[in-house]
Amino acid sequence: MLQTLRRAGGSLVMTVPKAFIEQNGLGEGSQVELHLLGKTMTVEAPTRPRYKLADLMAEMPEGLPLAEGWDEMPSIGLENG
Repeated sequence: MLQTLRRAGGSLVMTVPKAFIEQNGLGEGSQVELHLLGKTMTVEAPTRPRYKLADLMAEMPEGLPLAEGWDEMPSIGLENG
């Protein structure tokens, strides 16, 4: 993919393709990792952590009120994925 560098103040900038942004769930303010090797520069989107409900619940402080039957409720999202 050919990109054109543009001047923005004292820097040169290029755009990030919309497909890359959507594919990696990026938006304004997102950070990416740049890897430089000679004439090659690659852009890597950070991997997002995956959480399991049981792990999050295990980190909850003791003494917080819980809803009755909470532990028996079925998963409704990607909690166990």
